[in-house]
Amino acid sequence: MAQEDVFKKLVAHCKEYGYVFPSSEIYDGLSAVYDYGQYGVELKNNIKKYWWDSMVLLHENVVGLDSAIFMHPTIWKASGHVDAFNDPLIDNKDSKKRYRADVLIEEYMAKISEKNDREIEKASVRFGSAFDEKKFRETNPRVLANQAKIDEINSRYSKALNANDLQELRQIIIDNEIVCPISGTRNWTDVRQFNLMFATEIGSTSDGASTIYLRPETAQGIFVNFLNVQKTGRMKIPFGIAQIGKAFRNEIVARQFIFRMREFEQMEMQYFVSPGTELEWFRYWKEVRIKWFRALGFGDDNYRFHDHTKLAHYANAATDIEFKFPFGFKEVEGIHSRTDFDLKQHQQYSGKKIQYFDPEKGESYIPYVIETSIGVDRMFLHVISASYFEEELKKEDGTSDSRVVMRLPAFLAPVKLAVMPLVKKDGLPEIAEKIVRELRFDFNCQYDDKDSIGRRYRRQDAIGTPYCITIDHQTIEDNTVTIRYRDSMLQERVPVKQLRDIIEEKVSFKGPLKKLSDE
Repeated sequence: MAQEDVFKKLVAHCKEYGYVFPSSEIYDGLSAVYDYGQYGVELKNNIKKYWWDSMVLLHENVVGLDSAIFMHPTIWKASGHVDAFNDPLIDNKDSKKRYRADVLIEEYMAKISEKNDREIEKASVRFGSAFDEKKFRETNPRVLANQAKIDEINSRYSKALNANDLQELRQIIIDNEIVCPISGTRNWTDVRQFNLMFATEIGSTSDGASTIYLRPETAQGIFVNFLNVQKTGRMKIPFGIAQIGKAFRNEIVARQFIFRMREFEQMEMQYFVSPGTELEWFRYWKEVRIKWFRALGFGDDNYRFHDHTKLAHYANAATDIEFKFPFGFKEVEGIHSRTDFDLKQHQQYSGKKIQYFDPEKGESYIPYVIETSIGVDRMFLHVISASYFEEELKKEDGTSDSRVVMRLPAFLAPVKLAVMPLVKKDGLPEIAEKIVRELRFDFNCQYDDKDSIGRRYRRQDAIGTPYCITIDHQTIEDNTVTIRYRDSMLQERVPVKQLRDIIEEKVSFKGPLKKLSDE
C-alpha cells in the first residue's frame, strides 16, 4: 500500500474511532485546528505524563513550570519574534495554493533520497547475504548521480537560507522543475516572508487597548522566570525547567492532518549550564532524548538525527530527531544549544540583572541554555502512525478475516482493558460490572456488552485496548475469566484476583521509566 494511502486511512481511522475531530466540523471546520476525542485526549494525556515523568521524576535537577499564555509584549521584542519570526512562502498561480519554499526543496531532496533507498532495496534482494551496501553506494552509477544531485541542491539551499536569499530559494525550485502537488505546474510567484505571530488587543476600552501576542513558543515563559525558579528552588547549575503548554502560530501552510497546527502544545525543557560546557550537555541531551523515543518500541531504525543546515542566529548547535512517518522522515523533536542569547536579551530589555552566582567559581555569569522541544500533537501523530496496522487473519476453518489494530504501547493506550460479559443474562453483566468497579481506580476500564464477542474484540483492537476480559458461565463456577491479549490474540484463563497484577505489570509507566533510568 502506498504511503499516502496509509496516511489517508490513518486520518479516517482517527475520526471514526474518536481520536481526533476537525474543529467546528458542523460549520465546515476551521483550517489547521483539531479537537481531540474521548480516546485521543486520553492518549495525549498519557504522552504528556510519559514526557513529564521522564524529565522531572528521573532528573533531580529538573523542575516544572506553567507560565501564562499572555505575556508582556516586550518579551517578544526581546526574543526576536516580532521582527524575525517568519516563514519563506511561495504561491502557485494555477492552484492558488501557498507553500513553504524550504519545505518544497527539502521534500524534493527526500524524494531523490528515496530513489536511492529503492535501488539499495532491490540490490539487497538480488544479491542476498553477499550484498555490501557501503560498496554499492560508492560504486552504483544511479546512486552516485542521485547523491551528487542532492549534494548540489543542498549546498545551494544552505547558502540561500543562511543569506536569507529569497530569490535563490525560488531559483532552486525553478531549476529543479519542482511542481505544485495540486496543479502539477511550475507557475510560481516570488518567495516572500510571512510573520507567524497572532496579535490581539488587551484593555478595557478600544482607545486604551494595547497590542498583545498569543505566544508562538513556551520557552520565553521559562526564561523570564529563570531567577524566580533558581532562587526559590535553591537550584545549582546545571539545572532544567520543564513546561507543557499551548502555543499559537499563524501557519499559512498547515497540511498533513495534525502535523502542522495553528494551536498546539509543546513539551519543552530549558537546561541551564555554565559557559563552555554547553556542547557537552548538548551531546548528553541528544542521547537522552533519542533513548526516550526508542523505549516506545517502534524500531530504532525509524529514528535518526538530522543536523541543521542553517543555525538560528542564537544557536551554536542544533539537531532534530526525525521519525519515519508514512509520508517520510520528519522532525519530532528539536534540540538546540541556544547560548546565552535569551537571558542576555531579557536582561537588556528589562533592565534587570539576570545572572547566576556560581559559588564554586566565585563569579556571576549569564548561563548558557540547552533546549529540548517536542510538539505534543506531532508526537501524538507519531505514536498513532507507528501503531496502526491492517492484518489478514487465517481462521481454523480455513477462511480468512481481517482486522485493524492499534498496537499502542500498553502504558500509553487510552483504555487499558475492556470487560465483556459473554451474554447479557444469567448474572454475567453483574459480575462484569463488579470487576470494572474494582479495577477502575487503577486503570481506565471500559464495559462493553454490545454485539457479538468477535465484533467487540475488533472494536477494542481498533482503539488499541491491550486487554479484553471475558466473563462467561465458568466464571460463576470457579471465579476465573478469559483474558485476551491484543497483539497476539492469544487467550488464557486466569483467576479474577490476579487481574490487577497481570495488567499492572504491562500498563504501568514504571516499566519504561525504569528502563530509561537504568540505561
